[in-house]
Amino acid sequence: MSGGGEIYLDWNATTPLAPEVLEAMLRAGREAWANPASVHAAGRRARAVVEDARERVAAVLGVGAREVLFTGSATEANNLALARAPGLVTSRLEHASVTQVADALARRGVPVEWLPIGADGRVVLDELGDRIARLPRGTRVALMAANHETGVIQPLAEAAEIAHAHGAWLHVDAAQALGKAPVAGLTLADSLTLAPHKLRGPKASGILAWRKDWTPEPILVGGGQERGLRPGTVDPVIAAGVGAWAERVEASPRRYAELAPLRDALEARLAEAADVNGRGAPRLPHVSSLSFRGWRSDALVAALDLEGVRISGGPACAAGSSRPSAVISAMQGEERALGAIRVSLGELTTAAEIERAIAVFFRVLTR
Repeated sequence: MSGGGEIYLDWNATTPLAPEVLEAMLRAGREAWANPASVHAAGRRARAVVEDARERVAAVLGVGAREVLFTGSATEANNLALARAPGLVTSRLEHASVTQVADALARRGVPVEWLPIGADGRVVLDELGDRIARLPRGTRVALMAANHETGVIQPLAEAAEIAHAHGAWLHVDAAQALGKAPVAGLTLADSLTLAPHKLRGPKASGILAWRKDWTPEPILVGGGQERGLRPGTVDPVIAAGVGAWAERVEASPRRYAELAPLRDALEARLAEAADVNGRGAPRLPHVSSLSFRGWRSDALVAALDLEGVRISGGPACAAGSSRPSAVISAMQGEERALGAIRVSLGELTTAAEIERAIAVFFRVLTR
């Protein structure tokens, strides 16, 4: 997406609102802005918008509406799913909203097992059954559907089979994957975290959904909103945007598949200067993690930004940190992580923009 020469290649950080999402939010802002917990007519109108959005999300996921919980972010949804776990198996590939929950659980004495990671960026499941067997009943296995930095798709179907055979619960962070590519095993997850703003939906919204007879234990106290599971006033304007976002999910993978040739062209042209992290593993079609030899990621991101190309050195939530990517460090070691950047395309990215971005890369790299 260009504007005044800007080339935005940071779609994994966030995406622009889709026109129909914005229109739904504007309409709700005019007509259904009241508190959906209020019992008067204005509140009932707002409540209808919220419940319509919940039903749309449930239909996309194939769950009941009561198994869809609206939160303020995917981070909050991951915390709700995992913070009360009696035991946890996960990996250092996960988003910080999972790995930091794991670290917090361990500090409280809850047993946590860390899975090994292959050089291709996929978790190694050889010992998953044995690790679950060492932990209490009701243990959670937390794996993302696709990595936020590399786009590498994780072996969810195999993980689900092992977890369920050992009586464990599989929680999947699908924030970056849903609507971008088919992911085998996604429908086998017992609970899912989603982030609408990663696919042209509204920010300040997250979703926790589940498929079993289960009620998440609240981590906040206060009012009785969201059946007492997530206190705080639900915004019908954001809910309207989430409902419109849900309508985009089914058609989106076809749009994203068209980005693979553009991503591949970028990687091929930069092959002499950079290593591709996760190459050889199944990946989302729009993401490239590149490690540039002789560069630090923060310096390269800044240099490209001055030239109008917007990328990131990793997840936006870690921006400003001087530490190398934990994901690339786990895959390839800290030295390669020091020069790692993430380029992520979106449905508005054009071939002309990729050509311009490649030219900017060469201009910066040859200074």
